[in-house]
Amino acid sequence: MFEFGIIGIFTGFFSGFFGIGGGTILVPTLLYFHLSIKTAIGISVTQMMFSSLFGSFLNYKKGLLKIDEGVFLGIGGAIGASLSGIIVSIVNDKFLSYLFLFILFLSILKFFYSPDKKNKEEINDKLILFFIGFFVGMIAISVGVGGAVMITPILVGLLNYDLKKAVSLSLFFVVFSSTSGFISLSFNNLIDYQKAILVAIFSLIGTFIGIKLYHKINSKSHKKQLLLWYIFIFILTSIKIIGD
Repeated sequence: MFEFGIIGIFTGFFSGFFGIGGGTILVPTLLYFHLSIKTAIGISVTQMMFSSLFGSFLNYKKGLLKIDEGVFLGIGGAIGASLSGIIVSIVNDKFLSYLFLFILFLSILKFFYSPDKKNKEEINDKLILFFIGFFVGMIAISVGVGGAVMITPILVGLLNYDLKKAVSLSLFFVVFSSTSGFISLSFNNLIDYQKAILVAIFSLIGTFIGIKLYHKINSKSHKKQLLLWYIFIFILTSIKIIGD
């Protein structure tokens, strides 16, 4: 069980640094430990619930998180994520794995083509944020990711958000989507609580370190590192899924 604590710290760090739930890291890692995709999803969602709440608190203290916009995004995500237990129960493992890859591929593509500096006005319509949250929550939680891997590229590439603001909002979104997903998956008996809680608790250590480093780095460097991480996870997961 020791290795799950190490995985938690590692996942928490990247969760805090990149403003993601951690599913893009944790799900592929757990697959390499020969856990099923559905077990990995249950552990991942639990970890995301812990680390996103803690990370959002740190971002709020730093003044990077805008609660009013995040709430509309988050409520949409929570409603969408409430369907995840049903989706995971009725859809086969292989389809979920390829859906995960497809979401990651689209995120990389959109994020790559988004400019570093915005010349257009930020679009922060609350209704648009709600529906974005709903769609992302429904799809992302069903494949074991919090949704930030999709939310950040959408906010930056389509709604003209500043990168650091988008990253903070994305992590706050994960609070709602992962909590709703955790409840839904629990009702459907899809969570290994012993491993999930262990990973989640240790992830808080990594989240603290990652958030502190993220606050100090400039947006241009942060974007390059985020892109490299997306590509690395995509390649790693592709090898695992195709190999199976």
